Amino acid sequence: HVQLVESGGGSVHAGGSLRLSCAASTLYYTTYCVGWSRQAPGGQREGIATLTSDGTKRYKDSEQGRFTISRDNTQNILHLEMNTLKPEDTAMYYCAVDTWPNCRGLYPKVFLYWGQGTQVTVS
Repeated sequence: HVQLVESGGGSVHAGGSLRLSCAASTLYYTTYCVGWSRQAPGGQREGIATLTSDGTKRYKDSEQGRFTISRDNTQNILHLEMNTLKPEDTAMYYCAVDTWPNCRGLYPKVFLYWGQGTQVTVS
């Protein structure tokens, strides 16, 4: 049973930073495509960053340069570093894992396993 557990969300002022983390059980991030998505109240879930097994990164255009996806291979933790946060970044953030080593796009529907989410609020 795959379990993903996010942490690191919170409330920050505009311009601030947060670092999200996602710990996984029973699978290794280095084997699969992993990613982060978010869902604002009343909105659809959108993909914002992906990381392939070989280390290739991809970002939603609007987040390029502000967000950084990374993984700690030793501890098997996925991170999302978010800088210069804006009120429109307010959402529930989810980590996700696909069953393929290469990412098939940012679309949330390609991911099989999901965490429970961590709330980010920017005021």
